[in-house]
Amino acid sequence: MRLRNWIAVVVSVLLLAAVGVIGFLVNRSALRAADAVHRADSSALGTNNGTLTGQLQLNSAAELSEILGEHVLHLAAGSAADQATLQAVAKKSATFQYGMLTADLEGNILTASRADGLPRPDDVAWKPLRTLLAAGKPGFSDVMVVDGVALTAVAVPVMVSGSPAGFLIGLNEVATTSLQTYLARLSSEAHRTTVVDSVGRVGAASDGGLISTTIDPAVRPYLNKAGVQFVEYEAGETPMIAIVVGGLPSGWSYVRTQTKSSFDGVVHSRSQTLNLTLLAMLLIGVAGISVLGYRTQVTRRRADERFQALFQHAPDLVSVLDGHGRIIFSSPSAHNILGFKTGALSGHSVFDVVHPDDQVEMKTRLSALLSDPSGVIRLQCRVRSAEGEYRWFDFTASNQMHNPALAGVVINARDVSENRAFQERLAHEAQHDPLTGLPNRRRMQDALGTTLGNAPVAVLFVDLDGFKPVNDAFGHEVGDELLRQVADRLSACVRSGDVLSRVGGDEFVMLMPGVTPDDADAMSARLRYVLELPFRIAGQEILIGASIGVHVAPAAEDPDAALRAADHAMYAIKHAGGSRGSGGSGQAAWVGRHRAED
Repeated sequence: MRLRNWIAVVVSVLLLAAVGVIGFLVNRSALRAADAVHRADSSALGTNNGTLTGQLQLNSAAELSEILGEHVLHLAAGSAADQATLQAVAKKSATFQYGMLTADLEGNILTASRADGLPRPDDVAWKPLRTLLAAGKPGFSDVMVVDGVALTAVAVPVMVSGSPAGFLIGLNEVATTSLQTYLARLSSEAHRTTVVDSVGRVGAASDGGLISTTIDPAVRPYLNKAGVQFVEYEAGETPMIAIVVGGLPSGWSYVRTQTKSSFDGVVHSRSQTLNLTLLAMLLIGVAGISVLGYRTQVTRRRADERFQALFQHAPDLVSVLDGHGRIIFSSPSAHNILGFKTGALSGHSVFDVVHPDDQVEMKTRLSALLSDPSGVIRLQCRVRSAEGEYRWFDFTASNQMHNPALAGVVINARDVSENRAFQERLAHEAQHDPLTGLPNRRRMQDALGTTLGNAPVAVLFVDLDGFKPVNDAFGHEVGDELLRQVADRLSACVRSGDVLSRVGGDEFVMLMPGVTPDDADAMSARLRYVLELPFRIAGQEILIGASIGVHVAPAAEDPDAALRAADHAMYAIKHAGGSRGSGGSGQAAWVGRHRAED
């Protein structure tokens, strides 16, 4: 009997050992799969943010190219004309208000918009800029500190007869860039986001105090490498992990750091708990076969609870659809993410919660997926929450109809609404003036080119008379408020289909498709009238006027020529003394094939 009992104990221990080993292996496999998915999603997020960072830097280089397209630089040392041009464009620029300068092909500074606060020519931070320019690309410097101010430089070549004759360089104060503003709004105690230059100096960060500091030495070897890298290291005695996205056009890198424990999250802690439980089961098995059945049931129940806890707290929504698109399973995380009670979506069609505008594409993609037994698709669409709000989700769907344990299409969905909103906000900022909210020059030129392909367009070029004295007398804050009120008054005059834009400091352009010269005259008179009415700002009554040049461009006319014609007409009024100096005739200046009046 004793031998039989020992045999039973040995058999019990062996069975539990086998179960324990299998449990360890399954847990490790599940942990690896969860880590792979988490790292893939983190990699995709890092790539998106890195791409957006690179696009912002390229936009700054494009602004310099636009300046060269609108102004002529003499590239002479100490040129007064070049200095005046640089000061004017720096004042209007939203990116390079700190200063602008010109340099010869050897990098020697020729002319600058400011007399002090300039980086030294021998600063090693110029090296990556010069390397990129030599390769025929826009140049971006590393972070430079001048008089306690962190700066970066962006440069493009000045072309003469098809060859570079020098360089136009813009300086920006990194603490005030739009990228720094956005990262500061996204600051979190869980992680720290930085954008660093080629040597690891911070140029933008979710914590503004990190600007111009250097990143951890353990991360620096992974900078300037294309793709996404996960770097594990220790800060003191704390294990850390950094997501590094290199290969940006500027040679900079996007870096997001956080503690290893916060990155791993609940999956690893639950995995450790499971391992300890399995070990306890092995020890309990020695007590005898009498408790084997009981312990098995307890283990199964605990495993189910852990499995449900993982789904409950996972950041992703997991669902299984049948062949008709009905939801046969939805993870408990649907309550935290969308607000639906657990099980409330089961039996409903997935298209009941998909935005109507996205249903056609989703049905087409799911039909194609069902025809491919091993197919996997990825798409983004809007999903309705329990409150009726639509949010953007990134879907990854896998055909598991052949898998008897699932017998359906498995969907993993992640909420990407904030990332989509950021992309849309960047697109809006690239096409609109930040002060007035009006379309900027780029969007206006696009609209002019598109409209001129089909119909004539009246171009009204508006330049404010008396704006500079207001700025000098009352300061830039009053000047900015005056520009905003001017934009409001002009907007009130715009018809449906017209385009009103701010193209410079105190310059506005209105496009009126399909109108006659008389219509343009009437609009010009109306604009002058509303702008000559008194403005009330900060307790002061301010009077200004406007010089308005008009050109009615026939269909198919070159857009740049049409804009220049209106600009010339405006300067004819301006040189005659402005709207008030021309005697208040109420007539706009005309050019081109129509008429011209002073």
